Amino acid sequence: MKRLLPLLLVLAGCQAAPKPPPNILLIFTDDHASSAISAYGSTFNTTPNIDRIAAEGMLFENCLVTNSICAPSRATILTGKYNHLNGQIINGPAFDGSQQTFPKLLQQAGYTTAMIGKWHLRSAPTGFDHYEVLVGQGPYYNPPIRTATDTTIVEGYTTDILTDMALNWLDEGRDGEKPFMLMYQHKAPHRNWQPGPDHIDDFVDQEFDMPATFYDDYATRSSAAGQAVMRIDDHLNANDLKITPPRNLTEAQMERWMESYGPRNEELRESGLSGDDLDQWKYNRYMRDYLRSVQSVDDNIGRVLDYLDETGLAENTVVVYSSDQGWYLGEHGWYDKRWMYEPSLKTPFIVRWPESVDAGVKNETMVSNVDFAPTFLDIAGAAIPADMQGKSLIPVLEGGTDLTFRDAFYYQYYEYPGAHCVRRHYGVRTDRYKLIYFYGIDEWEMFDLQEDPDEVRSVYGSADYADIEAGLKVRLTELREEYEVPEDTRPIPEEVCTYTVGWMGYDAG
Repeated sequence: MKRLLPLLLVLAGCQAAPKPPPNILLIFTDDHASSAISAYGSTFNTTPNIDRIAAEGMLFENCLVTNSICAPSRATILTGKYNHLNGQIINGPAFDGSQQTFPKLLQQAGYTTAMIGKWHLRSAPTGFDHYEVLVGQGPYYNPPIRTATDTTIVEGYTTDILTDMALNWLDEGRDGEKPFMLMYQHKAPHRNWQPGPDHIDDFVDQEFDMPATFYDDYATRSSAAGQAVMRIDDHLNANDLKITPPRNLTEAQMERWMESYGPRNEELRESGLSGDDLDQWKYNRYMRDYLRSVQSVDDNIGRVLDYLDETGLAENTVVVYSSDQGWYLGEHGWYDKRWMYEPSLKTPFIVRWPESVDAGVKNETMVSNVDFAPTFLDIAGAAIPADMQGKSLIPVLEGGTDLTFRDAFYYQYYEYPGAHCVRRHYGVRTDRYKLIYFYGIDEWEMFDLQEDPDEVRSVYGSADYADIEAGLKVRLTELREEYEVPEDTRPIPEEVCTYTVGWMGYDAG
């Protein structure tokens, strides 16, 4: 006992070491519709590993993007600012990596940071101690991987490869003396939805019913909807529909590909399908390939979650699942995104934080991807710069649904002329109503989301909604002033986009 006394006295005088700041893991996909996640109620597929994050954390029902297109969304997440301030209003131009971003601020706060996966911002990633990123969009197979020193082609399926790299960095590459922030970002399920070898035959016998709005003629809205080029029945091409195989497969990969798609395509050629029957076939092939791509992502998320559990990191790691925007799974006949309509405006957003977030909670607060950066900084205990336009979500994460957190949301899409011919527009959304202005053609739309959740009938100009319309216009002006949005003075060509494609890749007669 005498020998233990000095030790006991020392221990009695010690204070517990402060708990280190949480690690942050952002799991990010490209073009993942919430309706293809079973935690969000999917009737198409099951995603047990994404669901696991939701079951152990908080699922947000109303996470809205500021601009529903890849590069601008990523720039908003990095900067906590709308695109007119971070400079990334459209796809294509290189992101200004010299500006303030949350990874740089986390580095200053003592974090080690990494970016692995789809970057899609052209310029070299900044603010990261380590990066391994796809070049541009990146292919689904055998991707070139860009690092700070070189670019190397890695053989295999991209979703698996990116996970291998993320796990390797977590296990061997990071500074274990610091908390980490990892952006682990997939290409999938971006167009053209190439399945991996483990899931290439999934859903083969499953028939999907086309949405009730599949043959929408857009007659009860502005002219913008009818001008868009993203219809499943008219605009998918031979590569999208796997009539032609990918060009960069190895011999073994091609053999596996033809084993699955060869007989199916021959059956199509012999079927003589046309009209509605052909539309149904196109829709089902599109859906099957999209969902197959999702299943590989879900498998790989499971690998990462298991690693966190096995290494004891899960307890002090905030895990976030999200996507750069929503996506159309045949609603209004469409694939793609870009619109301020709900399927592309809403993105999945799920947060697991064992220390602070109750498990299995669904949250209806109107939040946004502009809120991600300030939230990550707040989680780390770092100061949130005053020029960030989003807000920390910690009060919502700890307190649950807060309908006063944001009473209205501002959106703006800039990329016209451009892919899919979606007209430039901006607008305001509240919990029930949405007002959209297509400023290149001076046309308005307004929707009552409670009475018309599918947004098929604009009530703009209706006497029954006159007061609400006037109030939304006032709120829209206020938001543009609050966010310091300048007028978009870029010229807009008068001609309408046109698009033709021989989708079958042969003369179908």
